[in-house]
Amino acid sequence: KILLLLGFLSTLAAVALIAVAVTQNKPLPKNTKYGIVLDAGSSHTNLYVYDWPAEKENDTGVVQQVEVCKVEGPGISGYSQATEKAGPSLTRCLRRAEEVIPPSQHPETPVYLGATAGMRLLSLENKDAADKVLSSVEETLRSAPFSFQGARIISGQEEGAYGWITINYLLGSFKQVQYQCQSGWRKFLHILKSRSETSGALDLGGASTQITFVPDETPYESPGSWLHFRLYGKDYKVYTHSFLCYGKDQALQQKLAWDLQASTSNSSLLDPCFHRGYQRTINIRDFFRNPCTSAEKKQLPFDQLHIQGEGDYQKCRRNIQNLFNKTDCPYSSCSFNGIYLPPLQGDFGAFSAFYFVMNFLNLTNEKSPVPLDRVASAIESFCARPWQEVKPEYHQIKEKYLSEYCFSGTYILSLLQNGYEFTEENWQRIHFLGKIGSSDAGWTLGYMLNLTNMIPAEQPAVPPLSHGSYVGLMVLCSLVLVSVLLLAWLLFHKPKCLQKGVV
Repeated sequence: KILLLLGFLSTLAAVALIAVAVTQNKPLPKNTKYGIVLDAGSSHTNLYVYDWPAEKENDTGVVQQVEVCKVEGPGISGYSQATEKAGPSLTRCLRRAEEVIPPSQHPETPVYLGATAGMRLLSLENKDAADKVLSSVEETLRSAPFSFQGARIISGQEEGAYGWITINYLLGSFKQVQYQCQSGWRKFLHILKSRSETSGALDLGGASTQITFVPDETPYESPGSWLHFRLYGKDYKVYTHSFLCYGKDQALQQKLAWDLQASTSNSSLLDPCFHRGYQRTINIRDFFRNPCTSAEKKQLPFDQLHIQGEGDYQKCRRNIQNLFNKTDCPYSSCSFNGIYLPPLQGDFGAFSAFYFVMNFLNLTNEKSPVPLDRVASAIESFCARPWQEVKPEYHQIKEKYLSEYCFSGTYILSLLQNGYEFTEENWQRIHFLGKIGSSDAGWTLGYMLNLTNMIPAEQPAVPPLSHGSYVGLMVLCSLVLVSVLLLAWLLFHKPKCLQKGVV
């Protein structure tokens, strides 16, 4: 009976010891929140899925990108002639989001669509069509199992500001807490030379471009160019401006409109911004419907314009400079077209088309930016190559994109130098960025970060026992087990002194 009792007690103590240890130390459930943002750009739409710990840090989530899905077809502004197709075009990527996000969290996951410059232009050209496109998109998003938060055309100022938030968040400028999924980001911090300050953001799309940064102490001019944010417990006063019609696609349209103004009544145009031997035909009627070119409309005796490439970088550069009006500035300093621009400050992250174009031209280097003179030389050499040589070498790239890299590279240099007045000295402070860690550089992550300020934080998951209770139970169970084992040893190995006492 004693043996059975001791065996039972020792087994009970061992089981209790193991059970308490396993229960207390098992991994805590991840209390994760999800969010979806669709970036409806002028040329295409991307869907991004983000997640963050529900408890947050200083009222702001520590967000990471977990999925990106490129919507097939054009941007939603491309459905102006078939508005009912805009919404269904998003279905495939919404289904992908359903697979990535746990079904139990679908109803609480916010989904938001922000349309950028392509829809801004469509709204100017045909507001009724723009409204119908957004209605179609909204209908599709409401039918998804997520929490629909809105589908609207965001302002250029918002686009610039959220891009600035994204860049500085990914580079660690906000000093947010980095958890295990983000530990690899540290290797990207060498990009910034001045880690104590935020980095500026340069965004280039197809229809607009944005510049955003925090200047040094400067006169508070142009009140409409400033935004205030509170992130991770700190306030930021940010300068931002968006130039509609100065994205790379619309800038090309503007340049062609300028060329037409200066041309004779000839239906052929020799264009220095296209490769020698390249040809393109554009319809004049469609060309001048564009709000970016309508102001330059002129009566022409022909319906089509035939463009022939010349491949002359210097002439292309001079043509592009006509787009930047530097003659009138009502402020202490301006960029172009009379728009206020404070003195440039700090490092700048240049992303979207800035990165895609420069990366194609092999002019991106995270560790050591390519000097300005080498950038100009590389673009000039590329433009001088004949189309018959370029086309077969890059046969995997769509002809439209490939044919415009000469113009786009030249335009980027003109915009940064002539428009924003970057010089050889501060050119080295521009860093062309595609991805930082696992996240794309763009406005959507910045929007999601700002949205987390409005999503209530939740208490983190905690172990079932407090630390004191856990230690106490472990000690008690250990003492019981040791006592039982000691008693059993005494019973089976009686000391001689005890045996004599019994005699």
